[in-house]
Amino acid sequence: MVSAPRVYSVCVYCSASTADQAHIALAARVGTEIARRGWQLVSGGGHVSMMGAVATAARAGGANTIGVIPKHLVHKEVADVAADELVVTDTMRQRKQVMEDRADAFLTLPGGIGTLEEFFESWTGGYLGQHDKPVVVLDQDGFYEGLFRWLDELYDRKFVSQFARDRITVATDLESAFAALKPPAAPDESSILDEEV
Repeated sequence: MVSAPRVYSVCVYCSASTADQAHIALAARVGTEIARRGWQLVSGGGHVSMMGAVATAARAGGANTIGVIPKHLVHKEVADVAADELVVTDTMRQRKQVMEDRADAFLTLPGGIGTLEEFFESWTGGYLGQHDKPVVVLDQDGFYEGLFRWLDELYDRKFVSQFARDRITVATDLESAFAALKPPAAPDESSILDEEV
């Protein structure tokens, strides 16, 4: 029996608190694009703000959604009970580990300190060789401009290496962000057959 191919999963980090409609609309466009590509969404499991918008839009487009939320945030972030799979963890650390394990790539949208923590952890894990998954920041309106100016200063002062800096892709539009998230191309079947002959 042949098993179904594994669905490519993108973990999206974003705000669960902002009421900024432009950022909520951006999150919805990301969810729609994940669905359009036939990918799966891994999110923080909340049904509010940007986090809720990305999951709702992904499901509306037919994508499978996995929400991961610690039990102490189930009510605060209004757990996304419509998720195809809702994982409730005991701690925030467990939440991040499950999200990382279930994802093939990471996309960071505008957010606060929780989003920054998740972004830095996925970036550091990639830099240290714990994973080789794409780490992408969608900075469409310059939200993270100050952060990357500071990171460039850390690079100039030799606190951040070029190798570490290269582990992040900063995109300014949806198209380039998704191009950076794209899974590696499957080997061409004819080339596989040639190698076997």
